[in-house]
Amino acid sequence: MSLICKPLFEQDSSTFTYLIADSVTREAAIIDAVDSMIDRDIALIQELELNLKFIIETHIHADHITSACPLKKTFPLAKIVIGIENIDAEACADIMVGEGHILPIGEHEIVAIETPGHTPGCMSYLVDDKVFTGDSLFIRSTGRCDFQGGSASTLYHSIHKLFKLPNSTLVYPGHDYNGFTVSTIGEEKEFNSLIRLDFDEQTFVKKVDNLNLEPPKKIKTAVPANHSCGLIKN
Repeated sequence: MSLICKPLFEQDSSTFTYLIADSVTREAAIIDAVDSMIDRDIALIQELELNLKFIIETHIHADHITSACPLKKTFPLAKIVIGIENIDAEACADIMVGEGHILPIGEHEIVAIETPGHTPGCMSYLVDDKVFTGDSLFIRSTGRCDFQGGSASTLYHSIHKLFKLPNSTLVYPGHDYNGFTVSTIGEEKEFNSLIRLDFDEQTFVKKVDNLNLEPPKKIKTAVPANHSCGLIKN
């Protein structure tokens, strides 16, 4: 039984949204939906005649506002899912997941993996041979760790947890800034510029702490809005 997997891109924040579904039952989940792309996402879900069961967040985003709550207005039976460490969003989430929590869509299981480091509440999600890594593991890079309680040391261990997955596991990141769409665990273990398998923790921490990136442009509006799952308060 095949899995529908639609990677969708939002250019302003270079964010990937993923729509996944069981091809037979049409039960579906959307991962990291972006508010500015809600019309596109609703149209695709309806066009494919999918039953949206879960609206999943990998973490509290700082570079865009989620469309979780607005999506639920169109798909009221869908459950908003977020990691258990994101206690600021507990009031708006329907399901708080931790390590090993299973979210079923048809014959497929979405398995939650705790991957903190970029933020304390970051989650990745494994479905069949695909892992959706949010802002933890990127293609040839990783998430930053310089705000929202981030820790490069913690992220190192989280990514090494992902590195225990089979080398053939497909990696679908939360962002890409270089035109890549998909990688594999094996490729990232060998070629990732920040966390190749032969880099020790000290090397990784030094590399990440020296990135010197500008703060996300929308951090002051995105973080508060995402604590309420995208419900913007006037």
